[in-house]
Amino acid sequence: MSRRVVVAFAIALVVNAAQTPFFQVEPAWDLDVPPNVNATGNLIFDTVSSALTHWTHTRYRNGHNLIPGTVPVGTLLYHGRGDPDVRSGVPDWVATDPEHSFMFCRTLKPEEGCWHLTLATTRPLKILYFDGSSAAKMRDGPMDSQDIVAWGKVIPERYFDERQRIIDICHWGKQFGVDGYVRMEMDFEIMLCDFTEGVDVVALASLTREGNGIPGPGRRRPPPGDPYLNLAPNSDLASEVIYSGSWHNHYPGDRRIQLDLTALVSFYDTQLVPSLVPVRFGQERWDHRLLGISADDADSVLARLESVLSAGIPSRNATGVDWDTLFKVIVDRYADRLEIAQYLLNNTTNATDTAQRVMKQLHIMLTPYLLHSASPSGKGNSWAAPIYEFCATSHTSYIHRTSAILSRMTASEHLLLGAVDQVNREICRIVVSMWVQGVDAGLDEIVRPPIVIDSDNEEVLVQHWNSALAGLMSWLDWSIWVRCRPACNFEEICYLPTWPFGRGVHEIPDKEDFLRPKPRCIPRIE
Repeated sequence: MSRRVVVAFAIALVVNAAQTPFFQVEPAWDLDVPPNVNATGNLIFDTVSSALTHWTHTRYRNGHNLIPGTVPVGTLLYHGRGDPDVRSGVPDWVATDPEHSFMFCRTLKPEEGCWHLTLATTRPLKILYFDGSSAAKMRDGPMDSQDIVAWGKVIPERYFDERQRIIDICHWGKQFGVDGYVRMEMDFEIMLCDFTEGVDVVALASLTREGNGIPGPGRRRPPPGDPYLNLAPNSDLASEVIYSGSWHNHYPGDRRIQLDLTALVSFYDTQLVPSLVPVRFGQERWDHRLLGISADDADSVLARLESVLSAGIPSRNATGVDWDTLFKVIVDRYADRLEIAQYLLNNTTNATDTAQRVMKQLHIMLTPYLLHSASPSGKGNSWAAPIYEFCATSHTSYIHRTSAILSRMTASEHLLLGAVDQVNREICRIVVSMWVQGVDAGLDEIVRPPIVIDSDNEEVLVQHWNSALAGLMSWLDWSIWVRCRPACNFEEICYLPTWPFGRGVHEIPDKEDFLRPKPRCIPRIE
C-alpha cells in the first residue's frame, strides 16, 4: 500500500470522527492564561476572513491556504496575447479585470495591433484558490503551495518556471475536474487549463496600444539580479492595474470567485502539518513559508486536498453554516471598537480622562455579556470568569452543543470552528481583563466594586491597558487596521508595494519596505 493511500485512509478516519475538534478549548476560564505560543487559530482566522482580498494578501505574500471553489456562469475573463491563435487544450492565464490582461496584449505586427481575448463562462468552473500573492514570481515563498500541489515539494529555484508549473498543475487537477487555479499578483488571475472547456469566446479584438506589451507568464525569463525590483512596465499601465486590483482590497474581495470554505486545506493546521510548527517558531509572520515541510506532511496535505476535490465542490456533506459571514461578524464587532480604544489610549494626555473614556468603550463591547449574577468580589478577577466564558462562546456555543451540526461537520469546518473559538476567546480574555481592572479602579458607572483599588493610579492603568491592547491587536494582526496615515487625497490611492513593480512612480525607497510592505500614497492621476 502506497504512503499516499495510507495517509488518505488516516485522513478519512479523522474526517469521520466529527466529534473531535481541532482546537481543544480549555475547561477553565482563567483570565490570566494566554493562548499557546504555537497556536495558529489567529492566523487561520485572518487568512480565511481575508480570502480573495487584495490588501491582506499583498501584505503577506506567502500563502498557506488551498480553497476549492467555482467561477459562476456568465463571468467574463480576459486574456492578452501577441497573436489570435488560441489553441484547444493549451493552458494559459486569464485575468478577472481587463486592466490586468491588457498588460500582456502584445503587438507582433504593428499593422494588426495587439490581441485581447474576452471569454465568458458557460458553466461553473471548478477552481482551486492559492491565497497570498501566489502569482508573485519570488524566491522566498509565494510559490510554495503551488510547488507542493504541482510537484509534491517546495522547489525554490523553480520560482519562475511558470510554463511547466501550469502544465503540471493542470495535469494533476484533471483527474478531479479542476478547470483552473486562482492566483493574485497586482490583481487576480486564473491559470485556465483549457480555453475551450466551460468558456465561450465573447470577443477576440485587435486593440491599439503604445509599445509592444509584456510577454505573458511562462514566456519570459526571470529578471537578472534582484527579482523583486527589476520588472517595471509603463507607469500608466502599472497605475491602472494597481487601481483595478485595489477594487478588491477589502471584504468581500473579488466575488467573481465563490469559495467553498467547508473544503479548506490549510498549512496552518497544526494537526495536518505538524512539521511546520518548529519551522515557524520565533519567526515573524512575514517569514512564514512552507519550505521545511516534511514529505509525510506534504503527502497528508495532498491526500486531504484530493479527498475534498473528489467529494465535489461545493461540498454536499457540509453543515450549511455560513462560515464566511460568521468570520465577518467577528471582525465587524471588534475591529473598529478595538481601534477606537487604541486611539484613545494614545491620543489623550490626561490619564484620568483617558481611563474613563476607554472604560466606556470596554463596557460597550461587553454589554451583551455582562451577567447580572457576576458581581465584583474584591478578590482577584475570577468573579468575571462567567462573563469571559459567555463572551468567548456566544457566537459558537450553539454549534458546539448541536449534535445535528457536529455530526455533519467536515474536517475543514472543525478547523474553522476552532479558529473562531481561539480568536473569540483571546479577544474576550483581554477585553474582560481590562474591564475588570477598570471596575476595581471604580471607573465603571454601573458595575461597582465593594472596595475601590488604586483609584488614584490611572496613569499606571492606562499604560497597562495600552500594552495589553497592543498585544491583542498584534496577535490578531487584521490588515483592516493597516492604512495610509494621513489618508490619501482624492488624486491618490493607498498602495502596498506589490510584485513586480519597483521603479518609476512605484519605486520602493527601501528594499525592506518591499519585503515587509508598508502602505503609502501614490498618484492615481498623472
